[in-house]
Amino acid sequence: MDVITSRIPSDLKAKMKKHSDINWSKVLREAIMRRIEVEERLEAVREIDEVKRRMRPVEKGQLDRWLKEDRGR
Repeated sequence: MDVITSRIPSDLKAKMKKHSDINWSKVLREAIMRRIEVEERLEAVREIDEVKRRMRPVEKGQLDRWLKEDRGR
């Protein structure tokens, strides 16, 4: 018996057997991959929020001064 299906409740396992044409391992792999993608995106958002929290605000006109300074090089 497959390790995964041995941990599935018997009532759910019976329903899965009715749909034996479905590759349940593939369904689970895809669901796990989607969940990992969600978790990775959430982690990226948290990291971006942390960087934004640590950044100092830029004074009005500062970007223009930086651009003019850079053009002068």
